[in-house]
Amino acid sequence: MPLHPVPYDTARPLVKRFLSLDEDEGTADLIRELRAARRRGYLRRSELEAICYWKSPRAIRHIRSNSAHSVRAATRAALATPNERVRLATLLTLQGVSVPMASSILTLLDPRRYGVIDIRVWELLHRVGTVNKNPGGVGFTFDNWYEFLMVIRHFARIFSCTARDVERALFLAHKQYQKGQLYSRRGS
Repeated sequence: MPLHPVPYDTARPLVKRFLSLDEDEGTADLIRELRAARRRGYLRRSELEAICYWKSPRAIRHIRSNSAHSVRAATRAALATPNERVRLATLLTLQGVSVPMASSILTLLDPRRYGVIDIRVWELLHRVGTVNKNPGGVGFTFDNWYEFLMVIRHFARIFSCTARDVERALFLAHKQYQKGQLYSRRGS
């Protein structure tokens, strides 16, 4: 989605301008509901489906093709490892889970440390020169996701907020500067 000119040369003032600590009510409810999964150490299939509906309902057919056992095993392994590369790779073994969907899973389970990577936030970060690879923001790799994660965690430390707050600020900024209609549902 093309952007109108963005009146910022760097991400810091952009994040500061759009930063809000107020989570969307539906998203906040889902985060609360998923606390049990975080304590338990894995997702149930129904919880993964709820995350899919929040992020991208069009992937639900693929998400539903995972067995309860595979969802439990993959999410248990992902949540148990301290290694971000292994965490992402393990989530990507599930049908319907792309890098953006995996980042959504992690965000809803731990919004303090994670935010959702998608074409919108990446495009905006690319526009202000914070990231310089993958200008189209498609086909995200581990390296793209990890770079994004380091950026949002950096700003979360600067602004004393969560990584999700920073990601949401970028999402809202993109919404402000986009050309045309793009947004419909996601609680960012």
